[in-house]
Amino acid sequence: MASRNATSPSVQRVNVLAITPKVVDQTTLTRIFAHSDWKLFGAGTLREAKGLLREEPISVVICEQELPDGTWKDLLEDLSGLERPPHLVVTSRIADDRLWAEVLHRGGYDVLAQPFDPTEVFRVVSLAWRHWRDSILMMPAAGELRASPALA
Repeated sequence: MASRNATSPSVQRVNVLAITPKVVDQTTLTRIFAHSDWKLFGAGTLREAKGLLREEPISVVICEQELPDGTWKDLLEDLSGLERPPHLVVTSRIADDRLWAEVLHRGGYDVLAQPFDPTEVFRVVSLAWRHWRDSILMMPAAGELRASPALA
C-alpha cells in the first residue's frame, strides 16, 4: 500500500515554501537552504503562495505571522483543503508561548523565532517534513480503501 507513495518524488524531496514579504528573511532562508538538497520556494503574499501551492508539491510551509493580505490562520484554512496539506511553521519576531500554543491548537506544526537560527530552521523543517512524509506514507493510495471483512 505505501510502496507506491514511497517512490513518489514529491514525498521523498523536501520542498519548502517560505511566505514572507521581507527580502532579508527570504535571503537568510536561501542561504540556510543552500547547504542542503532541499528546494526552497518563495512568496511574499498569500495570493502568490496559493498559486505556488497549486503548482508545486510543497511539504512544509514557513509563514510569517502577519502578511500584507492575511495571516497564517487564513493560510492554515486554505491548506486544509489540499489533498496532501503541507505542515505549517509560523514565524515571528515575537515567538512566545502564547503564539506557539495557538499555532499547535489550530493545527499548525511549530513556531520559528526570528531572526532565523540555521540550526533551529534545519531542526524544525526536518521534523516537520518527516512527520508530513510519514503521514503521507500511511495514507492508502486512491482506490485502495476497501470495506473491512467485519463490514462486508
